[in-house]
Amino acid sequence: MGVSDLNSRVIARQRGGAVKSFILFLAGLALLASLSLGAGGYLAYREANNPGPADAATIVMLKPGSAVSTIAEELVDANAIRYPELFTLVVRLRGVQNNLKAGEYEIPRRASVMQIIDILIEGKSILHYVTAPEGLTTAQILRIVAAEAVLTGEITVEPGEGQLLPETYAYTRGESRDDVIRRMMKAQNAFIDEIWPNRAIELPFSTPEDALILASIVEKETGVAAERERIASVFVNRLRRNMRLESDPTIIYGLTEGEPLGRGLRQSELRGETPYNTYIIRGLPPTPIGNPGKAAISAVLNPAETEDLFFVADGTGGHAFAATLRDHERNVAAWRRIERERRQDG
Repeated sequence: MGVSDLNSRVIARQRGGAVKSFILFLAGLALLASLSLGAGGYLAYREANNPGPADAATIVMLKPGSAVSTIAEELVDANAIRYPELFTLVVRLRGVQNNLKAGEYEIPRRASVMQIIDILIEGKSILHYVTAPEGLTTAQILRIVAAEAVLTGEITVEPGEGQLLPETYAYTRGESRDDVIRRMMKAQNAFIDEIWPNRAIELPFSTPEDALILASIVEKETGVAAERERIASVFVNRLRRNMRLESDPTIIYGLTEGEPLGRGLRQSELRGETPYNTYIIRGLPPTPIGNPGKAAISAVLNPAETEDLFFVADGTGGHAFAATLRDHERNVAAWRRIERERRQDG
């Protein structure tokens, strides 16, 4: 027998002895636990508080209804713990077999068995996020939710236009798409219920549904947060005077159901008779033209107090406002000059 063969046998014998020693250690823990919870618990807890084997944070996915032994094996496969028997024993010693929660977890580097058990009891699964931007149509938001690969199931709920509250929503792996959409709907209803009683007096509409319609128009008309209340005041003032709203985004919605038009509006489209052409109809269109955010809804329910009836782009990303047609025409002329100059420079 060569020296290398002898060394190999010695190493194998040492490894086998280590495994047998740990098995005997666990058996001793189990025996002690059965005879004396204090002695067995002390030894198990001491071992369970030693650092774990993982050199980096690791992700584990624990399915609902998993047995403690199955969870232990999952943790071993993820290299989060060394010995499934120790995990199972400590869980039983602590009496928390029914407190371990399913979910997707990030186990920290070198986390001990005791720390991992605490994480699973606390049940703070990894959170994923989906954002529904302000002003998108319901169809556009549903496409965003449908594309979230971590969510499950087909979308079967059918929210109407304006019934989703644009925000960022947290969810856990395995949650259904329908559940996330229902939360968006519930959030919209809750926000309306909260803010509706604090609306300004003598608004030219009387229902939350009408408020959402007008808020969706305000949302589309400006991306400048500081302008929302003033834009809202223009439309409120026009409604009070029975003036047409003359909002381009409503026409686009009537043409494309809110999808980007990809070009400017044509004169024929400004004159086209659709339920959403606010250059033709008086009052509000029949539905929202998108899903307004909290700020736009708040602006409509508490608009700025102005005499403004008109607004036009001012070349800075905002708008120039006017209370009279004469002042508005001057603002329009200034905007046309800016447009010509930009074309020449381009």
